[in-house]
Parts: sequence; structure tokens; C-alpha cells
Amino acid sequence: MIKLFFLLSITTILSAAYSNCGFKNKNYEEVCKRAVKKGVSLQYANEFLLSKKTRKLDMKSFKLFQPKQIKTHHANEKRANNNLLKYVPQIETHIKKYENVYNLAESRYKVNREVVAAILMKETRLGKIKPKHDAFSVFNTLVLKTEVKSSRDTWLLKMGKSNMVSIIKYCYDKGYKPLTCNFPSSYAGAVGIPQFMPNNFIYIEGYKKELGDLTDMSDAIMSASKFLNSVAGFKELIVWRKIPNMKMVEEDWYAYDFTYKNSSFVYAKSKKTGKKYNCFACGDKDLEYLRRYAKKIMTYNNSSNYAIGVLRLAYDAHILLEN
Repeated sequence: MIKLFFLLSITTILSAAYSNCGFKNKNYEEVCKRAVKKGVSLQYANEFLLSKKTRKLDMKSFKLFQPKQIKTHHANEKRANNNLLKYVPQIETHIKKYENVYNLAESRYKVNREVVAAILMKETRLGKIKPKHDAFSVFNTLVLKTEVKSSRDTWLLKMGKSNMVSIIKYCYDKGYKPLTCNFPSSYAGAVGIPQFMPNNFIYIEGYKKELGDLTDMSDAIMSASKFLNSVAGFKELIVWRKIPNMKMVEEDWYAYDFTYKNSSFVYAKSKKTGKKYNCFACGDKDLEYLRRYAKKIMTYNNSSNYAIGVLRLAYDAHILLEN
């Protein structure tokens, strides 16, 4: 009799119909409500946030989000750019291998194949760098462990919740059960070869197939091209003869960045915060065309060093392809 009562109780719990997003944790409550507002069923949102997935914490990724670690990462960006130059011949080989994919992506989204290939090289070395984290665990940990003491903490919490909502929405739309909805990621929660944040999953596109997979190279090429067209505003291909010698520009920019604090290749002032920068390319007619495209690439990763690194790789790959 006791055993029967126990089984009936478990069955009742598992089949419970949720009537609201009633969580003790107010952040989970907000995530649930936002997911439901985006079309996720109340039942699914509750089941997801009550599953074992929310018990998994990634403290290693949480540590890497801290300001000191981020500062170190930015300082190493120049070194990373220089190290990647030896892989330009691999970019050339890669572009030739996926020529048909790049032909379609360029014609549809007006983003140079060299730029997309350079981004994929920067992000995961064309898929060779394998993920060691899980995206949902990364953002779940941020939401649970972030103590708001600064504007950056507020941003981290907001970003964490937003990406949790995107993951739940994506999994719901695809019909995945919560425990089977896993996305291997970087410590920052970026997924796949092009390192998409879950908020950008809406730009996933398959190559000649309905569903795209960010771990598939052809789909990664299409998805990155679509993102750059839709979000960054790539509407026409870069005319490479208008780009100055990137080796010289890169060297001059690094010297400038070392000399002046709060340096930016493209911005004199932040539109969001009003923060002023020492702008390297502002007002320089010879660099205006390059500045325009560097600004677009910074939509993918908001770092001047990242944008210049991508453009240097793309520029060198273009020369190699032409020769």
C-alpha cells in the first residue's frame, strides 16, 4: 500500500500542470516568464528550469569571466593574431575546399569569403579547437553566482538570463527534451565552429538543408555570413584594392594602442555609455574605408584587436588566393 502511494505521488509530480513561473529564485522566475512570452509552453519552461541541468555549475568558466581574466585575454589578443598568420595557407586551402559553399554565401549575403574564413580561423582554428564547456551551464552559473556590485555585474546577469532564454526557446522549438538539449561551448558559452552565442541561434542556416548545425563547416560558413549580413550590415563585398597594406596598418595600430590608453581603431565615443576613446582611424581619409569594415567585424566581437586580426588574415589570404 505504501509502495503504491509512493508511485502515485511520483506520477502526480511528473505529470503536474504548471500554472505559473513560481520560482523562489527571482532570476529563474524572470527567465521562465520571458521564455513563455517567446512562445515556450509553461510546462516546458518549468521542466527545463527544474531539471538537473540547473544543478550543474561551471565555476571554471565563471572565474574566467572575472575582470582580471578578461583583461589578460585582451592583452593576449595581439599575440594570438601574430600566431595565426602561419595558418594563412590553411585558410587558402579551406576556401578552395569549400568553394561551392562560399560561392552561395557570397552571392546571398555579400560577405567576402576571406573574411568569413578568417573569423572561423580566429574563433576555432577552422573547427580544430574543441569545446570544453556546456553553454547552459555557463549561463546558469552566471545567473546563480553573480553578485551585483557594479554595472558590469548587472550586464553579466542580464546577458546570462538572456542566453538561458534563447537556449530554452531553441530546444523547445526543435522538440528536444531538457536533459538532451546540450551545446558544447567555450568558457563564454559560445557554440560551434563560428562560436555563436545562443542569442544568435536565430541566424543559424544550413547549406542546402533546412536545419543548420554549427558544428558542420558548411553550415558554419552560411551562418556566419548570414550574421554578418543581418547584424553587421555587410551589404557589399570588400574591394580589396581599397584596403591599405594591412601589415603596416596592423603594426601602426599596435604601437598606437600601446602608447595611448582607452584606444579604439574605429570609435571616438561609445554610443551606449558615452565613454571617450583615442581613435586611431577617425579623420584619416586613407583609413576610412578600412575603418568602415573594421566596425562591421566588431559587431561579431567588440574588440579592435579582433577586427584588425581578422582583416589582416583575410587580406593575406586574398593575396595568396590571387597569386
